[in-house]
Amino acid sequence: MDATRRFSDRVADYVKFRPGYPDSVFSALATRLSPELPRVAADIGAGTGIFSRGLLAHGFEVFGVEPNPEMRAASELALGAEARFHSGGGRADATALPDASVALVTAAQSFHWFDPEQCRREWQRILMPNGIVGVVWNQRRLGSPFMQAYEAAMQFLKEYDEINRAQRDRNAVARLFGEKPFATLEFSHQQTFDWEGLRGRVLSSSYVPKPGAPGHDELMSALRRAYDAQQRDGVVQFDYVTRLHVGRL
Repeated sequence: MDATRRFSDRVADYVKFRPGYPDSVFSALATRLSPELPRVAADIGAGTGIFSRGLLAHGFEVFGVEPNPEMRAASELALGAEARFHSGGGRADATALPDASVALVTAAQSFHWFDPEQCRREWQRILMPNGIVGVVWNQRRLGSPFMQAYEAAMQFLKEYDEINRAQRDRNAVARLFGEKPFATLEFSHQQTFDWEGLRGRVLSSSYVPKPGAPGHDELMSALRRAYDAQQRDGVVQFDYVTRLHVGRL
């Protein structure tokens, strides 16, 4: 499936159940930005606006770039009243932003869908001199019994391991930065879910079969068993490590 269309029927679950990002991610980006540069960011693959919201809260003017019309409409509904938020339908390799127009380029939970070399050319074009890039993922942390049971339940899904590996592909990140060094920072992050929240979080992923599709009932049964075994007072904790790769191109 075209990556720009994968989440068209997942928007409601994405908005309601996907995690935000730790404040420390935005602070790390802000402190690495040269003080002479304005706080103007391009959020590439902005989706429903989750990362854009964090950038706005930390004082940035944000140009959200999102080719999926359903996802983009959700970001505009959530953030359109904010004068510092601007929404456009460009792609990662063709943003439609002017040359040297932003000090920061971010890609949160989206870079694994992009071509690193094409992004480097386009992002170099739109970055101001000394501008920086931040590539971010919330990645599942598997230390707890519940997260281990969750991982086991997801293993039969065809794309699960492939997308999981892509989100951890440091070589792809290195191809983006080219010969320039970049830093990798890690932060702990969590969500707490009851059963309906866990179900919604799972269904927000494009590789998970929708109700009525082959494999859906089997997956939900396995997740329900994991939830029932590990829940405490009706909730389970979903653990992440938030990884930020940051540097200049």
